[in-house]
Amino acid sequence: MKEIRMVDLVGQYAKIKDEVKEEVNNILESAAFINGPAVHNFQTSLEKYLDVKHVIPCANGTDALQIIMMAYDFPKGSEILVPSYTYVATVEVIALLGFKPVFVEVYPDTFNIDIEDLESKVSENSVAIVPVHLYGQCVDMERLMSVAKTHDLKVFEDTAQAIGAEYTFSDGEKAKAGTIGDAGATSFFPSKNLGAYGDGGAIMTNDDELAAKLRMIVNHGQSKRYYHDSIGVNSRLDSIQAAILNVKLKYLDEYNSARYKVADGYSDSFSNAGWITPPHESQFSTHVYHQYTLKLSDGIDRNGLVDYLASFEIPSMIYYPVPNHLQKAYSYFGYQTGDMPNTEDLCSRVISLPIHTEMSDEQLKFIVDKVHGFQG
Repeated sequence: MKEIRMVDLVGQYAKIKDEVKEEVNNILESAAFINGPAVHNFQTSLEKYLDVKHVIPCANGTDALQIIMMAYDFPKGSEILVPSYTYVATVEVIALLGFKPVFVEVYPDTFNIDIEDLESKVSENSVAIVPVHLYGQCVDMERLMSVAKTHDLKVFEDTAQAIGAEYTFSDGEKAKAGTIGDAGATSFFPSKNLGAYGDGGAIMTNDDELAAKLRMIVNHGQSKRYYHDSIGVNSRLDSIQAAILNVKLKYLDEYNSARYKVADGYSDSFSNAGWITPPHESQFSTHVYHQYTLKLSDGIDRNGLVDYLASFEIPSMIYYPVPNHLQKAYSYFGYQTGDMPNTEDLCSRVISLPIHTEMSDEQLKFIVDKVHGFQG
């Protein structure tokens, strides 16, 4: 049996290496390394895939969120509502720009932002919401957008873990994650469902005026060379990464289907285990399973399970062991243990198993059998 990895990028590359090598060689021979035709080609392909008017490529997913927030003239100290249960980058950019993250609970079944708690925390200083489509499925965007409209808040979707996921509105209309709010941000970190072979990110929006401003900000705030209309940053997706991503985008639906097949196999096996709870799939969203995250019952030794799996060379991860409202970096906002029981409970009980496009039935069975054999 092949080595089990959390993400098997080696096996994935083996299937597309000829296409990738050809595209990379074209870049090397043309020397169009920055803002070359490959970047425009990928941008156009992703716009078509997402059915969104504008994609603005940038250097990484963290930059994508920061650049969106830079495009708005929010006063310093403005409040931006964000789930505490997310990767730190989502919160980091809010604090970095001088805004105040207002941490919001998540639902214990979907791990996504709790709409009731969200609305209860809106204040006169609130300016925006950052819903995070965690682990691969969408937040209930119809309800969230209703809250945003009622309180005149902007919505910036963090879809770093859910590219390709599809949301279905109550009237049957469908939209891809990242295209519903005022803007969306995604990451092309190598382990993502659509991953580069280095860093990369993108912003999505249907707002023409916002898109024009975003394109200036990513390139030093210039509308044309050496004419700087706003304060900007240097955040570009290089041509080699764009070319690689354009190859992989053709396979994204196939990749997501492969992940779903693995997740389905896990969930079928674990549904009656008693001491573990498989992920819940929402009726309004497809799930692209960036992570397959289980909840352990009270009293189960999570560290013991991690060590037990490692003894069989099965990797696992804890996403995330410490909620952002209790991170040392954000202690000055004054949150305390107990402020968000759902989030704190999840951080103590979740564990993610390997899931990727190249997992074999043999590997899946091996992992499932070993998990069932744990006596924790």
